[in-house]
Amino acid sequence: MAVTKPHRIWQSTHPITSRLKRHLSVMPSEFDLIRRHFTHPTHHTDLGVGDDAALLSPAPGMQLAVSTDMLVCGTHFLPDTDPRALGWKALAVNLSDLAAMGATPRWSFLALALPAADETWLSAFAQGFRECAAAFNVDLAGGDTTRGPLNLCVTVIGEVPLGTAITRGGARAGDDIWVTGQPGRAALGLAALRGEINMDEAAHHACVSALQRPQPRVAAGLALRGIASAMLDVSDGLLGDLRHILECSGVGATIDIAALPLAALLDDGITPERARAALCGGGDDYELAFTAPPARRDAIAALAARLDLAFTRIGTVTTERDTLLLREPDGRLTPAGCTGYDHFSHAPDR
Repeated sequence: MAVTKPHRIWQSTHPITSRLKRHLSVMPSEFDLIRRHFTHPTHHTDLGVGDDAALLSPAPGMQLAVSTDMLVCGTHFLPDTDPRALGWKALAVNLSDLAAMGATPRWSFLALALPAADETWLSAFAQGFRECAAAFNVDLAGGDTTRGPLNLCVTVIGEVPLGTAITRGGARAGDDIWVTGQPGRAALGLAALRGEINMDEAAHHACVSALQRPQPRVAAGLALRGIASAMLDVSDGLLGDLRHILECSGVGATIDIAALPLAALLDDGITPERARAALCGGGDDYELAFTAPPARRDAIAALAARLDLAFTRIGTVTTERDTLLLREPDGRLTPAGCTGYDHFSHAPDR
């Protein structure tokens, strides 16, 4: 019996097939992309990108703090976001979690789902990621790539001396409540990009930069070890995130509206009501919210001066478990209605 050889499609001389063959021959493979964009010298890693697993050695006497976060196109960023800024943000928002624990960032792992191997986009994204990693002395120690809807998943690992991590569960009645920097800008930046509000050029730049290139408060988080009694980073809205501290600590809080840093958000196109909503519930700020005993106010003031960073005292921890009240400028106490962003109760394109 004659044996029929299988059809060898890639040897076809059909012009369409030939063009496809030439196109595929120049497309980078997954491993080419990794080598080209994500393989760089490391500083804290025993064995990094290129093997089945990374090998890490934590310093003696250190605990590891580990956090994973995902950025999904259409939920966490707009499809036309600058890829270089997105590369920065993908790592920065995870480093913010380590800052909130008072941990020193050491290692990162990046998993990418990409609709296509767009070299121009990927080169810019990798550049932004490297810039953030260099700014905070973080190694990229591994990860993965695959084809799919655009999705960026980063895992970060940091070190903190044993027993010194700042958690959400240490707030006590009578503690002050503080927030760093200027929450609210990122939400206004998103509204500006959507065409919902108009701001002057300087305010627009500041707010869009806050949205697209957040600055994780790593130095502040490290300096607050031994000062803050509880802490978290503000990612889903200040008041909504504060509720996590109240729940974990078994306490309540009163927020003084007159103390909130609203003035810097006001602009010709921004009403006080819009500024207040952005500050209290807008999210994507990646500032630190923390509690501390009143006796540490001088230490916090000194820290603010040393870091050249605003620290605003906005309220007080109370005994009323899971109760968050707002003290209006006229002295009235009202329940805080803002709960912050929740992925399963809000529509996409936040």
